[in-house]
Amino acid sequence: MSGVGAFVALGSNLGEREEMLAFGAASLRASAGIRVEALSPIYETDPVGPPPQGAYLNAVAALRTTLEPRPLLERLLAIEAQAGRERGPVRDAPRRLDLDLLLYGSRVIDEPGLVVPHPRLHERAFALVPLRDLAPDFVHPVLGETIGRLAGALGPCPGVRPHGSARGWR
Repeated sequence: MSGVGAFVALGSNLGEREEMLAFGAASLRASAGIRVEALSPIYETDPVGPPPQGAYLNAVAALRTTLEPRPLLERLLAIEAQAGRERGPVRDAPRRLDLDLLLYGSRVIDEPGLVVPHPRLHERAFALVPLRDLAPDFVHPVLGETIGRLAGALGPCPGVRPHGSARGWR
């Protein structure tokens, strides 16, 4: 498959978190125009958002896709909905499955409802640490720094811990 390399963050802090990540990865694999090339290890991470909420499981998928960014985003939103995610008015609320388009090749996109690279990627260890596992030398197309350097700039990340072995992952 030709196409563009893209990176998608997967996260869950409601229900069977490992099963939700596995569902997200399997749904990506089953999607036309998407090939999952690699999955990062899973990390357990402290929540970002309004309390009270439990810890997240987070990972990143490296994709090759023939989908343009908007249809790819629409597919991610459809997978979230299939997993039972309900979007409400509270930002960063607990969720069964969260799929975020982090990077789409080296493209920079700023459209209503679609901003790539993800605008807070460089601030979020829960996305940068697993992304670094897959693509430490990838250069952030806006900041001009490698993912490895951006992750290192955050310093120690005690809120991001290896989760261990997840059944059926990778």
